[in-house]
Amino acid sequence: MRLLHTMIRVGNLDQSIDFYTRVLGMKLLRKSENTAYRYTLAFVGYGDESEGAVIELTYNWDTGQYDHGNAYGHIALSSDDIYATCEKIRAAGGVISREPGPVKGGTTEIAFVKDPDGYAIELIASSKEHP
Repeated sequence: MRLLHTMIRVGNLDQSIDFYTRVLGMKLLRKSENTAYRYTLAFVGYGDESEGAVIELTYNWDTGQYDHGNAYGHIALSSDDIYATCEKIRAAGGVISREPGPVKGGTTEIAFVKDPDGYAIELIASSKEHP
């Protein structure tokens, strides 16, 4: 078995696709509509689905906002230079919710970004522990 994707529900699909592709540099891999059940799925990622896990953005046509609850954590992405990555994200209109720096109680450099729906995305400096 292997991990295929993580699904998150989004309130504005076009805005979410723009964020994940333009701001975070992912590619829109595929998109499909189901008119009978009123939803659209979009899959985004850094490579082909056959090569690694991706994110499924689910847009239910009649829902514009979701309650994240308190169980969901975050999506984690590695970055060769989280300081430069945060500057690019900020310049593209992204929201940095935790500036880059060492994790509390450790030395790994991290930062957090919010997507248009408020989901947390952790940026982790590439290292031997996080290839």
